[in-house]
Amino acid sequence: MKNVINWFNIPSTDFQRAVNFYNNILQIEMMVMPGPDGHESAYFSNPQDGGVSGSIDSNPQKSPSADGTTVFFDVNGQMDEVLDRVNSQGGQVVMPKTSIGEFGNIAMAMDSEGNMIAFHSAE
Repeated sequence: MKNVINWFNIPSTDFQRAVNFYNNILQIEMMVMPGPDGHESAYFSNPQDGGVSGSIDSNPQKSPSADGTTVFFDVNGQMDEVLDRVNSQGGQVVMPKTSIGEFGNIAMAMDSEGNMIAFHSAE
């Protein structure tokens, strides 16, 4: 087993706002298509490319939350730029860039939907 985790799902209350938030802060273009539950989903990367990936979900039965599991995004070498974009895209940095010693830096934020997310950079 290469990874214990292979998928994550982030709920949204305003699907397009959430997609825009992640596209802009991570400087990516998410792939939007119907999800397996019949609701629209936006994929961070193609799961067939290997590694861990995930999606933003538009299912109204799932609610954003600041409690529970926190997804850490790899922003290697771009922590300051990403944190600047969080605030400008409707999120809020709740823990600034913080050293974790030889393992690099982490930071935490609320996304545009009210989900707690985090970032890691080895640099």
